[in-house]
Amino acid sequence: MPADLRSAFPVLERVAYLNTGSVGPVPTAAADAARTELDDALQNGRGGKAHFDRLIEMGDRLRVRVASLMGAAAGEIALTGATTDGVNAVVAGLDLRPGDEVLTSDEEHPGLLAPLASARERRGVKVRVAPFAELAGAVTAQTRLVACSHVGWQTGRVMDTEALSAAGAPVLLDGAQGLGAVPVDVGALGCDYYAASGQKWLCGPIGSGYLYVRSEHIDGLSPAAPGYQSLSDPLRALDLRLKDGAARFDGGFPPSHHLAWALASLDVLGDDGTVQAKAIEGARRLSGLLADRDLEVAPRGNSTLVSWAAADPEAEAARLLGAGYVVRNLPGTPYVRASVGAWSSEEEIAALASEAATSR
Repeated sequence: MPADLRSAFPVLERVAYLNTGSVGPVPTAAADAARTELDDALQNGRGGKAHFDRLIEMGDRLRVRVASLMGAAAGEIALTGATTDGVNAVVAGLDLRPGDEVLTSDEEHPGLLAPLASARERRGVKVRVAPFAELAGAVTAQTRLVACSHVGWQTGRVMDTEALSAAGAPVLLDGAQGLGAVPVDVGALGCDYYAASGQKWLCGPIGSGYLYVRSEHIDGLSPAAPGYQSLSDPLRALDLRLKDGAARFDGGFPPSHHLAWALASLDVLGDDGTVQAKAIEGARRLSGLLADRDLEVAPRGNSTLVSWAAADPEAEAARLLGAGYVVRNLPGTPYVRASVGAWSSEEEIAALASEAATSR
């Protein structure tokens, strides 16, 4: 991480950017890397073996980098297009049958719930919902899969993954608000699958994501959308000889400008945990400052998200944007949400709390 991380993000010269939980800010280095790839394609084309060999090499480098962030082996990581792509890969790839139960929580993102609803409608799977804080205790002998957030997208609550992994059912974690925001070690989390985004806390391009599949589960998970990229021998495609490892679940060939962008952003953020620790501490401070000003802060955990109640959350988010703070409202809830990054300065955090208090 650079000594002055803020200088890597030009958007911070204009606004206080506090919406990484939706889409992260773009580092200059990432934009430059993507532009170089696009200029090369413009001038030299995108065909030929050398071009595709380079795509594969860049993808392999990205796979290794993301595996390191997750505490996983590179062979356990698939390159996807979004968190939801990873969720779909698991839910559709498991041999779920009529009457099998999938357990989820009452605080999940539509991107996790829609794949579960599809499995219910098309395959007769039973979907049961339990309170977020009580999910581990809701696991029964009939539960074939638990699918839930690592960090809740609405309020930043953190799942009790230790209790969940001890409950005995396979666990799929939605890591959209986890990877890049909080420390992630899939072994310590005890999960079997971990689906995450590239465009949020890793500041990558929209259309990037990652899926961890524990090594012993790879052969038991059928590729939901097999294609050229899934095959070890494309010349014998009808034999469906799959690649070794989780690469068989890759979502096609990411374009070179996406790969270059993602790799450059990871270089900016670093991998020593400093970014996550600073963001978590900043969110803790914002939460305390809002509470000190008698704002109703939603229950949260050791995360980078802070949500507080507003009489009209949509109008309040718009008002704050006008004052220079990029936050968001959460439809269907009473909350405005701020996503605190390592690039959020102490001055911005204090000023946001003061500005939010003026609406009371």
